[in-house]
Amino acid sequence: MSHVFHRNLNTNYPTAVRGEGIYLIDQTGKRYLDGCGGAAVSCLGHSDTQVVEAMKQQLDQLAWAHSGFFTTEPMEQLASFLAKRAPESIEHIYFVSGGSEAVESALKMARQYFVERSEPQRQHIIARRQSYHGNTLGALATGGNQWRRQQFEPLLVNVSHVSACNEYRGKANGETTEQYCQRLLSELEQQIEQLGPDNVMAFVAEPIVGATMGAVPAVEGYFKGIREICNRHGILLILDEVMCGMGRTGSLFVADQEGVSPDILCVAKGLGAGYQPIGATLVSDKIYQTIKQGSGFFQHGHTYIGHAMACAAALAVQHRIEDEQLLGNVQRQGKRLRRALESELGDHPFVGNIRGRGLFQGLELVQDKANKTPFDPALKVHARIKAKALENGLMCYPMGGTIDGKQGDHILLAPPFIIDDTQMDELVDLLVSSCKQVFDTL
Repeated sequence: MSHVFHRNLNTNYPTAVRGEGIYLIDQTGKRYLDGCGGAAVSCLGHSDTQVVEAMKQQLDQLAWAHSGFFTTEPMEQLASFLAKRAPESIEHIYFVSGGSEAVESALKMARQYFVERSEPQRQHIIARRQSYHGNTLGALATGGNQWRRQQFEPLLVNVSHVSACNEYRGKANGETTEQYCQRLLSELEQQIEQLGPDNVMAFVAEPIVGATMGAVPAVEGYFKGIREICNRHGILLILDEVMCGMGRTGSLFVADQEGVSPDILCVAKGLGAGYQPIGATLVSDKIYQTIKQGSGFFQHGHTYIGHAMACAAALAVQHRIEDEQLLGNVQRQGKRLRRALESELGDHPFVGNIRGRGLFQGLELVQDKANKTPFDPALKVHARIKAKALENGLMCYPMGGTIDGKQGDHILLAPPFIIDDTQMDELVDLLVSSCKQVFDTL
């Protein structure tokens, strides 16, 4: 009997014992192609010797020193690396241990910024429905996925939610993309007016929505419009790139692809590639200087922020990505993956939409393609595909509740940046055969 409190208490998990490139190997010797990076985490696979060596060297020198007493070389070096490459105006990095902590820190930073500016009335957060920003209470409140929020609702702060930017589901018949974009921007304006422009603290969004919707990018011009609205009302723009960022879509930051610079940007997952738990909240100089010249103290913290081993691992990961020019491979293999998915599954009556960017691709599954009718949630199509794929030796990331937290099924793919042509063909073959095996039972 296991004494571990696992995620699912009614599942018998195989025991992972070894990693080999993009594969994980269990105690029986069975190999699993990691087609989702666990949860869009393992961008370098599971056995990068240079990253492991960097971790060993850091461990020989110093594992951890409390940030209330010391800074460390790897923390300083990683901060400089990220600040140099971050969107314009982002100059300071606050390190944490994961994505939820990064978002939680961002929310508190935004609040303290306005308190220090003598605008304590700014307390409202606006986010989007069907978003996901983490599982700590502040991050969960900000997220708009009803299934995740439901049982914890009494514990959550009040956050306003506007429509997601999902062209496949949201654009009306006869509406142009430009009209759809403008309608969403107008909805945000209306929400701001309802709350009072001087009372709104921040707008929070994933540039490409990950776990809850399945790699859904915004339409062109959406985030530029959001940035303009935030500027006009003095509202902070917080972008959550925890899942979609750090090279996953072909550039280090998705904000650069959207042509905007946020006030706060959250990253994790691909930052450390799973070699150590780490996340970061990237902050504009405007916010940093306001707090520095005010109280001079950010009233927040966790024991392991700026962990030396974690920072050393993340720095090694980022150097590997840059030195090996892996973002180019993300772009090439992303195009290859999209072509293969469209060729093999694009015409299937149960595949309604294929979307994403780079090595961050999603498929939305439907019962009726013409009407976009979802499967009955009781069928648990996503769970059946996940189980069948794992049985076949493929890790993918299917989820339910794609449309509203209850209805809808999608599959998220986020393979390591090191994947080659042969491995990509294997991934697609395993996915297609697993899907069709499940589809044949429906």
